[in-house]
Amino acid sequence: MESVRIDRWLCASRLYKTRSLSQQACTGGLVKLNGAPVRPSHPVRPGDEIRAEAPRGLVVWVVTGLAEKRLSAPEAQKLYEDHSPPPPPREESVAPRARGTGRPTKAERRALDRLRHL
Repeated sequence: MESVRIDRWLCASRLYKTRSLSQQACTGGLVKLNGAPVRPSHPVRPGDEIRAEAPRGLVVWVVTGLAEKRLSAPEAQKLYEDHSPPPPPREESVAPRARGTGRPTKAERRALDRLRHL
C-alpha cells in the first residue's frame, strides 16, 4: 500500500470518530496536508504533515504508517508522530467562593434552625 485516502486515514488514526466526520472536516477546510487544504479523496503518504482542527483542538501529525480500517488506540498511535502544541490550560468551571459566603452549609442550617426555635 503506497497511499490511502485522507478521510480513511483520519478515521483509522482515530482523529475523528467516523469517516463521515473526517469527510466533513476535509470539505469544511479544517484539514490541511502539507499546508494546503485537501478534499476527502486526496492520497496520504508516509512523511506527509497533517494539520487538523479536531474536537480536542489543533493537531499536527507527521504520517509514519498507512491504514484504511479503524485500528485500536495503541495501533493507531503507530501511524503518526505527534507534533501538536500543548493544550491551553483549563479554566475552572465553578468560580471559587470564600467560606461563609453564598448558601449556608448543612451545619450552619442546623445551627440557624436551633436558633430560631429557641
